[in-house]
Amino acid sequence: MARLTAGKLKGLQKVSDARGVIAAAAMDQRGSLQKAIGKERGIPTEQVTPAVMAEFKTAVTRALTPHASAILLDPEYGLEAARQRSPNAGLLLAYEKTGYDKAGPGRLPDLLPLTVKQLIDAGADCIKVLLYYTPFDPPKINEEKHALVARIGAECAHWDVP
Repeated sequence: MARLTAGKLKGLQKVSDARGVIAAAAMDQRGSLQKAIGKERGIPTEQVTPAVMAEFKTAVTRALTPHASAILLDPEYGLEAARQRSPNAGLLLAYEKTGYDKAGPGRLPDLLPLTVKQLIDAGADCIKVLLYYTPFDPPKINEEKHALVARIGAECAHWDVP
């Protein structure tokens, strides 16, 4: 059974409020946010630049983090926003790429070409991974997902981060 280590406790406390509740704002959307911004501006999605994405995430982070215990961001567009968050707000960073692998069944995630250590060095108090899971998927698919979670869990345990 996993235990709550000092590093995990510290990370959880940084993203929690005084009651121990994680009241985080989520701003790690990428593909869907690009589409929404493009639609709102009347431009093709591919014209929504990384700078526009970063600017939007920074504005949202500044507005919401005074009222949140943490902000969930992505390292692709959210690192400047992370630096602009309110001092009371911890940082969760996404480890997965936007979307999932559509080439095969099971909605398997792809990880960013980073490590947990790099996410910690970027300021992460906690690491986040989105995993689509259903027990009704074929066993081979779920075994792959279990292995991915075990790998990420081992990497987080090594660096003592939740």
